Amino acid sequence: MTFTPLRRKSTATTTTTTAEARGPLPAAPLAAVLGVALLAALTAAVARGSTSIPPGEVWSVVWHRLSGEAPRPGTDDLIVWQLRVPRALLAALVGAGLGLVGTAVQALVRNPLADPYLLGISNGASLGAVAAIVLGVGAGGALGLGLSGAAFVGALATFALVWAVARRGGGFAPLRLVLAGVAIGQFLSGFTSYLVLRAGDEQQTHSVLFWLMGSLSGANWESLAVPALAVPAAGLWLQARARGLNALLMGDETAAGLGIDVTRLRRELFTVTSVLTGVLVAVSGAIAFVALMVPHVCRLVLGGDHRRLLPVSALFGALLLVVVDIVCRTAMDTQELPVGVVTSLIGAPALLYLLDRRLGSGS
Repeated sequence: MTFTPLRRKSTATTTTTTAEARGPLPAAPLAAVLGVALLAALTAAVARGSTSIPPGEVWSVVWHRLSGEAPRPGTDDLIVWQLRVPRALLAALVGAGLGLVGTAVQALVRNPLADPYLLGISNGASLGAVAAIVLGVGAGGALGLGLSGAAFVGALATFALVWAVARRGGGFAPLRLVLAGVAIGQFLSGFTSYLVLRAGDEQQTHSVLFWLMGSLSGANWESLAVPALAVPAAGLWLQARARGLNALLMGDETAAGLGIDVTRLRRELFTVTSVLTGVLVAVSGAIAFVALMVPHVCRLVLGGDHRRLLPVSALFGALLLVVVDIVCRTAMDTQELPVGVVTSLIGAPALLYLLDRRLGSGS
C-alpha cells in the first residue's frame, strides 16, 4: 500500500513499492531477529563506555539486582545499574515511541514525509524546555515544573492550539491539520531562537543547544517511569486500530465506506500521538529523523499493513536509538555527541536513498 492517491489503472499498476514487487517479508521472523538484536545492543550499551565491563558481568549485576539481593560492593554495580541500564532502557523506549509516532502521524495526515515536527508538537516541547533553562521556571521558579515537566506542558499547549486552529470550520482534514502544525511550529521556533539568544552565559547556551539536539545523558530510574507506561500503552492502542490506519491511507470516503468513523479516529490519533510526542521530547530532547525514517525503512520491507508495521517499527526504532546512543557516548574521548547529530547524519542520507528508490520505481 502506498501513500499516493488513486490514479488511472495504467499508471497505478506500475507504482508498486519494493515490498509489493517482491512480496513483503514475514513479520514474525523479522520481529524475532530485531528482538534478539535489540537485546544484544542493550547489552553492548551497558558494557561499553569509559569503563568497559564484560557482558557476563553486566548480566550478573542485572540478575543480582532483579533477584532482590543487596547491591554488590564496588563500582561495577553502580555503573551498570544506576548509570547505564536506565540510559539504555530509555534509549530503547524513546526509539520505540518515535517509531510508533512516525508511523501513526504518516497515516494520520496521509503523508510519507510526516513526523511530529510537522504537527508542531516537538517545537512546543522544545520551547517549554528552553524556557525552563533560560528563564529558570523549571528549577524551583514560578512554576516549579522541572525541565521535563516544562517540555511536556509546552507540547500539550501546542497540541491544544493546533487542535483549535485545525478544527475551525468543523472539519478535521489532513491538509488543515498539517498547515496549522507547520505554521504554529515555525512561530514557536522563532520564540525558541529568541530565548536562546537571551541565554545568560556560555554554559546555559550550551545546555540549551545540547538539549535541542537531543540527549539521553539525564537518564535515571525516575525518568523511565512515564515513558515506560506511555510507550506500551500507545503501542497497544495503535495496534488495536491498525485496521482503521490501513483504511485512512485509502482516503476518507473509502474508509467511511468500510465503517470507519474517520473524524473520530483522526481526532484520537492526533491526541495520542501528541501526548506521546510530549512524553518523549520531555525525557530526551528533540531527536530528528527517527520518526521520519523508521516507518519508511519498515514499510520498504513489510508493505503498508499497520498490523505488521507498528510492532516492527517500534522494535527497529528501539534498536536504532540504542545503537546511536552507543556511538554518541563512545565516538569521542573528551565529550558526548548529541543524539540528534548522529540521527541526522544517518537519517538524511537514508531518506535521500529511499526517496531515490521511490522516484526510480515511479511510486
